[in-house]
Amino acid sequence: MEARSRRLPTRNGIRAGVAPLALTALSVLSTPAHAVDGCLVLLCLAAPSWSSIPQCVDPVRQVLRDLARGRPFPSCAMAGAGNTAQQQWASPPDFCPPQYTVTIEQENRPIPYCSYLGAVSVTINGALWTRTWWTLGDTVTEYTDAAKAALRTWDTRFDDDLAAWRAVHPPLPACAGC
Repeated sequence: MEARSRRLPTRNGIRAGVAPLALTALSVLSTPAHAVDGCLVLLCLAAPSWSSIPQCVDPVRQVLRDLARGRPFPSCAMAGAGNTAQQQWASPPDFCPPQYTVTIEQENRPIPYCSYLGAVSVTINGALWTRTWWTLGDTVTEYTDAAKAALRTWDTRFDDDLAAWRAVHPPLPACAGC
């Protein structure tokens, strides 16, 4: 039996069937990837260590990339009253932990920089639960006392970094004559 090659009919020099396929490919490439589930990310950022939970890693990293591009934090309609997460850009020295604030001398004046671009604050039952400081390559999570008591175990990197910073930067003694 002889093999036949079937040629698709052409329309204006483009094979029929190829043009719709190309248009579909272009439309897929121009549409954004699947939206990140805001509820999942909220739960992940409230967990003891989101980076150790495989189901959390990709969605949280995607949200951080989106935030860096100026996109808003995804919402979660099912979170309930008082359970939210919101992004805020770092603004040293007022909104950046001291252990991550670096001061650089420029043109005879100090300029503070934060090692992180911003933080996502997670609120549970109306109270701050965690604050995850982020940059594209790294995150560190600050847990409130209430979160620590409820979780019983958490990623201690933020606390360890703060303790190390305090060991090098002891508090100034109170001014007796002031």
